[in-house]
Amino acid sequence: MNISNTGYEALAAGILAAFFAQVIKFIIFTVKARHINFKIFTTTGGMPSSHSAGVMGLSTSVGIIEGFSSIPFALAFGFALITMYDAAGVRRAAGKTAACLNRMMEDFYNNDVQAIGGKLKELLGHTPFEVIMGALFGILFAYYFHAKLLLI
Repeated sequence: MNISNTGYEALAAGILAAFFAQVIKFIIFTVKARHINFKIFTTTGGMPSSHSAGVMGLSTSVGIIEGFSSIPFALAFGFALITMYDAAGVRRAAGKTAACLNRMMEDFYNNDVQAIGGKLKELLGHTPFEVIMGALFGILFAYYFHAKLLLI
């Protein structure tokens, strides 16, 4: 079955861009931390943003297939902008709030945060740079993926 120039291509480009962004994130973490942590594959936050890579891979693929002036591209790109804004804005603010609450609870419970069920997750969102790098990766991946499918 040839998926070139279909919705399957757009969907595959988005999913694969997000997956490979997570792989890149894992490699960067492993090199920096000098140890392997497979939990990185399932965590949010970090460089590059896999959310941004996925939604920009999807919307770029839709643009390539349907045209960058089409309604489907406008919908996909609008969805991508909202997702990236959320990753860099709302989720990042929630992560900063969690960090503040964790410090307060450590002080209040004399560093025994297990008494209240453990720490809150702090790495929820992305810096604007992580979002931009994820978006650029998604765009480039979509073009590469489309070109490779045309050769098959």
